[in-house]
Amino acid sequence: MLKVRKLSSLEVNLILLFLFMTAIVVALLAVIGTTELGRVHDDTVPPVPPGPTGPPVKCGDREPERFDCYPHHDVNQENCEKRGCCWMPSQNPNVPWCFFQKTGGYKAEDRKNTTHGFQYKLSYLGTPVLFEDNIESLRFIVEYETATRLHFKIIDPNSKRFEVPLQKPAAESIGNAAENLYLLEVKDNPFGIQVIRKSSQRILIDTTVAPLMFTEQFLHLAFKLASFNMYGLGEHIHRQFRHDFTKWITWPMFTRDTAPNGVVSNLYGHHPFVTCLEDTNGNAFGVFFLNLNAMEATVQPLPAITFRSTGGILDFYLFMGPTPEDVVSQYLEVVGRPLMPPYWGLGFQLSRWGYADLEDTKATVKRNREAGIPYDIQCVDIEYMEDHKDFTIDSVKWGQLPEFVQDLHANDQYYILILDPAISINKRRNGTPYQTYEKGTTIGVWVNTSDGQPLVGEVWPGDAVFPDFTNPSCVSWWSNECEDFYKKVQYDGFWIDMNEPSSFIPGSKQGCVDNRWNNPPFIPDIMDGEMYMKTLCMDALQTWGRHYDVHSLYGYSMAIATQSAGRKVFPNKRTMVISRSTAPGSGAYTGHWLGDNAATWNDLRWSIIGMLEFNLFGIPFIGADICGFSDNTTEELCRRWMQVGAFYPFSRNHNAEGFKPQDPASFGPNSLLLNASSAALHIRYTLLPYLYTLFHWAHVHGSTVVRPIMHEFPKDQNTWALDQQFLWGPALMIVPVLREGAEWAIAYFPDAPWYEYELGTKTIHRSHNFNVSVPADKIGLYVRGGYILPTQKATNRTASSRKQPMTLLIALDDDGSAVGDLFWDDGESSETYESKNYIYSTFTCKENKLSVVSEFNNYKDPEPVVIDVLRILGYDSALLIVVVQNDKNDSTILEANNIKYDPINKVNTVQGMKMVVGSSYSVFWDSVVRFDCHPEPKASRQLCEDRGCIWKETTIPNAPYCIFPLDYGYKISKSIKNGETQKIAEITRNTDYPSRYKSASPDIGTLEIKVDLLTDYLVRFKVSDPNNARYEVPVPLNVPEPSHLNQQLYTVDLVDGPFGLKITRKTNKAVIWNSQVPGLTFTEKFIQISSFLPSEYIYGLGETMHESFLLKFNWESWALFSKDQPPQTLSNSYGVHPFYMAVEDEENAHGVLLFNSNAMDVTLQSNLAITYHTVGGLLDFFIFLGPSPEDVVQQYTELIGRPMLPPYWALGFQLCRYGYKNDSEIKELYNAMKLANMPYDIQYADIDYMERQLDFTLDSKDFSHLPELIDAMHSEDMHFILILDPAISVNETENYLPFTRGVKNDVFIKTNDGSQIMFGKVWPDYPNITVNESLDWEDQVKRYRAYVAFPDFLKQRTHEWWSREISDLYKKLKFDGLWIDMNEPSSFVSGSTVGCSRDDLNKPPYMPVVSDRDMGLQFKTLCMEALQERADGNLTLHYDVHSLYGWAQTRPTLQALRNVTRKRSVVITRSTFPSSGQWAGHWLGDNTANWISLKHSIIGMMEFSLFGISYTGSDICGFFSDSEYELCLRWMQLGSFYPFSRNHNTINTKRQDPVAWNDTFTNISRQVLQVRYSLLPYLYTIMFEASSIGSTVVRPLLHEFLNDRETWSIDEQFLWGPALLITPVLKKGDTTVRGYFPDALWYDFYTGALLGKRKEKALLPAPLDVIPLHIRGGYIIPWQEPNTTTVSSRNNPLGLFVALDETGQSSGSLFWDDGDSIDTYKNDVYTQLTFSVKKQTLTSNLLKDHVESTADSLKFGKISILGVGTQLVSNVTYSSGNSTETILHKNLYDISTEVLTIFLESLDLKVLDILKVTWKMDDS
Repeated sequence: MLKVRKLSSLEVNLILLFLFMTAIVVALLAVIGTTELGRVHDDTVPPVPPGPTGPPVKCGDREPERFDCYPHHDVNQENCEKRGCCWMPSQNPNVPWCFFQKTGGYKAEDRKNTTHGFQYKLSYLGTPVLFEDNIESLRFIVEYETATRLHFKIIDPNSKRFEVPLQKPAAESIGNAAENLYLLEVKDNPFGIQVIRKSSQRILIDTTVAPLMFTEQFLHLAFKLASFNMYGLGEHIHRQFRHDFTKWITWPMFTRDTAPNGVVSNLYGHHPFVTCLEDTNGNAFGVFFLNLNAMEATVQPLPAITFRSTGGILDFYLFMGPTPEDVVSQYLEVVGRPLMPPYWGLGFQLSRWGYADLEDTKATVKRNREAGIPYDIQCVDIEYMEDHKDFTIDSVKWGQLPEFVQDLHANDQYYILILDPAISINKRRNGTPYQTYEKGTTIGVWVNTSDGQPLVGEVWPGDAVFPDFTNPSCVSWWSNECEDFYKKVQYDGFWIDMNEPSSFIPGSKQGCVDNRWNNPPFIPDIMDGEMYMKTLCMDALQTWGRHYDVHSLYGYSMAIATQSAGRKVFPNKRTMVISRSTAPGSGAYTGHWLGDNAATWNDLRWSIIGMLEFNLFGIPFIGADICGFSDNTTEELCRRWMQVGAFYPFSRNHNAEGFKPQDPASFGPNSLLLNASSAALHIRYTLLPYLYTLFHWAHVHGSTVVRPIMHEFPKDQNTWALDQQFLWGPALMIVPVLREGAEWAIAYFPDAPWYEYELGTKTIHRSHNFNVSVPADKIGLYVRGGYILPTQKATNRTASSRKQPMTLLIALDDDGSAVGDLFWDDGESSETYESKNYIYSTFTCKENKLSVVSEFNNYKDPEPVVIDVLRILGYDSALLIVVVQNDKNDSTILEANNIKYDPINKVNTVQGMKMVVGSSYSVFWDSVVRFDCHPEPKASRQLCEDRGCIWKETTIPNAPYCIFPLDYGYKISKSIKNGETQKIAEITRNTDYPSRYKSASPDIGTLEIKVDLLTDYLVRFKVSDPNNARYEVPVPLNVPEPSHLNQQLYTVDLVDGPFGLKITRKTNKAVIWNSQVPGLTFTEKFIQISSFLPSEYIYGLGETMHESFLLKFNWESWALFSKDQPPQTLSNSYGVHPFYMAVEDEENAHGVLLFNSNAMDVTLQSNLAITYHTVGGLLDFFIFLGPSPEDVVQQYTELIGRPMLPPYWALGFQLCRYGYKNDSEIKELYNAMKLANMPYDIQYADIDYMERQLDFTLDSKDFSHLPELIDAMHSEDMHFILILDPAISVNETENYLPFTRGVKNDVFIKTNDGSQIMFGKVWPDYPNITVNESLDWEDQVKRYRAYVAFPDFLKQRTHEWWSREISDLYKKLKFDGLWIDMNEPSSFVSGSTVGCSRDDLNKPPYMPVVSDRDMGLQFKTLCMEALQERADGNLTLHYDVHSLYGWAQTRPTLQALRNVTRKRSVVITRSTFPSSGQWAGHWLGDNTANWISLKHSIIGMMEFSLFGISYTGSDICGFFSDSEYELCLRWMQLGSFYPFSRNHNTINTKRQDPVAWNDTFTNISRQVLQVRYSLLPYLYTIMFEASSIGSTVVRPLLHEFLNDRETWSIDEQFLWGPALLITPVLKKGDTTVRGYFPDALWYDFYTGALLGKRKEKALLPAPLDVIPLHIRGGYIIPWQEPNTTTVSSRNNPLGLFVALDETGQSSGSLFWDDGDSIDTYKNDVYTQLTFSVKKQTLTSNLLKDHVESTADSLKFGKISILGVGTQLVSNVTYSSGNSTETILHKNLYDISTEVLTIFLESLDLKVLDILKVTWKMDDS
């Protein structure tokens, strides 16, 4: 900063006089054009000024070809010609009169090839002679370093000369010169070179235009350039970005403390680098003169540039691009790529020199915080120091600075410390030594005079010395001082100033010696014409060399030292360094501000040029002092500057002492400036992810951040001189207002689509200048089409902004495409890219698809950021559907209300994307209403159009190309009834479109729609053929009679055009069913209906293996058709449940049942719609309005029937295996389980126990002792379940009564004509054969499997036959339950043993997407033409009732079972249909022993909870394949929380029961099963609630926490009822598991300790012997000590887990009966209690009791109160009824877990007694 001391009145008058005279001189110069005053607006090649006629040939005749032989001195002809130069006056005062001849210099000889190039000897030719010390012999060295980088230098081979200590990259091995983009030609006499671009043969540089000069202190080399489009050289004020060659300007370079006031002078930095754009082919090259001695560069209209230096060597790099960006990148490969600033460093900064004191600073901070200005960094200038001494604090005015900085930190703000290099030699105010100086002197860190003494100059602290930052000891000293000061003030970064270095006196306090260093023979055209003016003597000594050589490196070395200090002060963190003086390579260590500018409009304009140039120089962290450093600003200037400054990479408002404040809030709380500044800065903060990514590219690849328009459009001549607008990277164009009074700006829009940033409007401007409106509160911002910008919701701090959701701003190109990227890390750690601790994602938009690809993800954000919004510019229509698909192909369809379209500006805004940064996604969108008109395979345009449909392709995965026209379907033709509870209408097909299947499935032209408003929460609508009766599902439902509705939750509307039904929730107008979509089709054998859905949160639709509980809207179709199909993705399995539950965005739930049993499939479309295809029946829908998920399930089971309550023993652990060899094997297993004390209640026998797999038989050879074994097990409270398959063998040589009686009673399914039994093959073998199991399966079926008949369970007489056969079996084997399998029905032959007769049924016109679709519906089951008989005596086709087979078998099985056992009993069935749960439980079929099946079992259980089958589970450890130790152990843990808990596997796999592994496995299994058994009172109670009110047992978290959307997709955790949360381990090798804990108190089941997590995920320890369990606060769970059987466990005392909520309350209940009798609830033979806690008192309430419930023998035991608190428990009392309180001494309080355990056993207290227990705390 150019800080000004106070002046005397005489000095003021002299200055005014000087300024007056200067103004006159400047005006005269302006008239004659001797200085550069403004931009040249003519972009053509400048005209060549005429010269004198008839010059000597050796001198040339063109003035532009004159190269100055006598720069900067008064010259006459005599002196000129003495140098051997030409003399020729010119009318143009800029043209040199003394100039070089065409000859002279050096000649080249003695070429020698080297590894990477060649070298020449250069010999001096004797002329010209500018100075007497010409070096006679030089060496010219050429290295072809890369294909795009040429390095040449000229050195004195006989004398070591100073070379810039830059760590330069080595040359690459590029094979041969043929790979280079360039040629280098050497002219030998006189020496010169030409560098030629191969592709265009254009000469880029030519040094033959003037002689090479090389003396001790004068080096000269001139280049003719390929074009006038040259940029760079610094640091100066260039009034235009493209150099003006017409004025022959000489630009001095030598670092200097002087204000950038617009005159030609050397400023703070030294950058001898230029880029040159060749022509309209867009090619560019760069020239870097690696020399930092005092120098100058003259540009002249040849075009040419001449470099003159005072020392060093001639060391040049040429960079061949070919693009301008390539040139910069190649340059930075040599000098060093820019540092990566900390993220917070990109925030806005406030500063000034001249804060009166700390209170003044605080006031500034306060007013800007209150104004809501985005603002991260506060700087204070040198006034905080004591007498301007570094590392001190003025204790009077700034004593509370440390606390102030802490306050900044508390508000997520940062503090930057200013340091000047000059160190005072004076003592502190208190007379003590200044330790910084003392320590530096002791170590010897100062710049010394030529005689070795510290050089003393004068700066702000007075007499001062200067650290030699090139000295390693100095760097250590500086780091230590910074570290020591940090202990006092916790600053965050560094601002290093005055480091040119600046001194207020010439040279030193002692002056400078008159020698060749201080007064060299040639002095460039530097300010004041003296080398040591306002700096140090040139002969001063530093470690790197004389100050003469290293002067311009002072700021560079200080930046390196300061970065080193930063690494010490902030280990492993990036710091921010801003330096005033810079040199090539400084950008690797520091940013830069453009110095002590002034509050003028010119300075505002010049700041843009400065930014552009420093981006060329590799210092992209650049900006100017916003609003100006000196002079008082104006509101308008400052406002416009704040708008531009918001787009400086380094964005700081800073001004000088003595001028008025100019921070935004200083202009008033409602000022236009404040509001405009805030708006601009909020845009900046929004764009920080994009800016940060640009810095990453700069850091890694050397790209520019602030970018000239020309760099992106180098072929467009109109861009070559643009410097009043600029780009951020390639994509954001900034068009500021730079003229006073203007509210417009002339902007050039290159040839690309451009969109106004804020509105998104596409401009009409292209390839022309346009006058654009820029109101007073705006800055022109335009996004370039073809690019994607990551943005983030802005807050007032970068720290909080970084945590906000991101938006992708997608600006489409002309072809609808765009690209972008994002670099993301923690924003502050050092070298995150180098250490690979970052995220890098690319974005590609093309053809309505956005690909988000995580190219690298090794950074784990503690608070992962999501991309939540897309803003798509330039899309001509509204998006109707947006699908987000993650890298696991899980799809999310965005709700319609998340998609907004602005038709005026053509902007689509899509919210709710929820794409986690660092993950990969595909996003698809469509603007077409898309319903599939050709769901069959092999759709084509021709087939589509033949149906009258539209062929329109899309990028959305799986979406159809063949779609219905909007009016395809039916129209309302007649309204028949419109009553309060019923609506009836007639609808007619739109015959404008051809028949779908013609005669193969004739259209039904007229349909009846009947809507019944059954209850306030239940509506039914049915679509049928009014003229012909069609098949209807013969499953009885509890359909209520319509009655008056009091609190109806919905409205129903019949709408037309096309016809559809709309059901709307009254409370919030959410449309939960809307079938007013094209495509309704109703034919004889094909029906299609679609509906839009209100959300993407859909659950259910089974039985199929879903990858997640939350279904995916991705156009995948799920077949519903019962089949013997092991669970696998997209395959229809055993049961059919066309029911789903939906959760609406407004946090309501509803359910939908399509009551249809024909083969069907259901498609969830990514346009948030559902489509049903079914091959028969009719459309019979029931809609359940909830509004909670539990309400929906209860309403659904009210309709279909409540789930059965299993006997208590059925909740025990069960063992089974297909493949027991004999009854001895079962007995051995049983004994082993007993010996292990394993909780275990039920043993199974699979079909092995049968004779040749024949139902109702016993293998007399291997299982003859099974009856005795069962009896023995019964005697020990065990139970036994047998399997029965439906297929009955017909090929028996002996009388097989089940078959013969079945024939007699006509119970079997018939062929199509009704004359014969339809035969298949299943498990029964032919008699008298030996099975060769080595044969393949098909061969075995053919050779050995007997013919079988299939009972028709729809017939009543079949029930009687079945009951008799079961009764006969029970006489042999006293089983307790039955397991019915293979009842889809399954057959091992397709259709029948003789095939099928009706292709129209087995392969109907439309084949749903069933497994083995091409094989037909009869595959692995019966022919669809098979005849069955309904209960009403009417015949029906198996085609219609196939999926009812298992359902039809279940009820008669339970009835028969209860008839023989006289007990409740249990049935387990494989095939199910709605209402099956009334009579049976279900297992999830033949799963596989793998980890994914483990997870899928949770999903299956939760789905069957929805379906009303609460007694469900999966085969523990897997059915197929050998299980593994860890897998089986984790499955035993999870399976212990299946309601139906059975370990089961198949033949020829290894054993997997709990005692089959080792002692550890056995012990862990016992432990977890004991937990299960202890919780059986709770499980039985919630099973009772399921059977009585229809609630779920295995409960998804969303059912309890619907207001927490995080729970809506959770399927790796589940609840038992409302109170117990199970979080199993589901991944191999894991010993921890991450679980989500909704908004409640959660207590660890094992310890009772409060978890302390709510509404967040927690990483839970889960060693191999633990499954994490948590009890929800507010609930009471009854439990019992476990025994090895349920019978014995039921005799133990009843305990309670009482988990208190936040209010100290809790409640729970207990249902108790004898556990085995039939219909105890219906017959009132049960006991029911409730428990509650209020005000530290636990009470029980007996709701119901019956003497036969056995509850009278149940006593209270241990009660655990969880969450009691941290105060000690003073006493616990008990009272019953009216009795007095009894103090309970036997209790235990654990203050560490806050668990109070109360022991009630000694009271002999029955659960039927009134319970009242009170505890008191010390403070109560």
